[in-house]
Amino acid sequence: MPKWSYSVKFRDESRIAKGMLWDVPVHPKIMAEVARAIRGMKVSEAKKFLQAVIEKKEAVPFRRAHGKQAHRRGLADKWGWPVGRYPVKAAKYMLKLLNNVENNAENKGLDPDRLRIIHVATHKGIVLKRWMPRAFGRATPKFKVHSHVEMVVRQE
Repeated sequence: MPKWSYSVKFRDESRIAKGMLWDVPVHPKIMAEVARAIRGMKVSEAKKFLQAVIEKKEAVPFRRAHGKQAHRRGLADKWGWPVGRYPVKAAKYMLKLLNNVENNAENKGLDPDRLRIIHVATHKGIVLKRWMPRAFGRATPKFKVHSHVEMVVRQE
């Protein structure tokens, strides 16, 4: 069995709750942009934001992986960055992890209304490598990249 741990350590773990998702079928770059957007938010705010992203009402600012991306209305006013996308699949998985972490916090006896996201990290998962045969003896790669996501919330 592989050994795994969180990428951050805490001295006092009585007021924090953790959660992790493995092998999410979304590219780590996209998950990292969603993670950067919700880091520091309260759990209730993050849920509303992710639900708005799923409904394509609010865009996620893409700061690093933004080559040839469209500008979105209202992003520059709220985030200070005009380029963004609507990563629906990534937002669904992040919302699933957020609900999981909130349930872990309730099980630990923490108040869900006072939780704030203090750590979100994404890591590269496995790559499923496939090749599609083409004409004249060539082949096109069809790689599927997965992500691992971890989240930590703290009661304020």
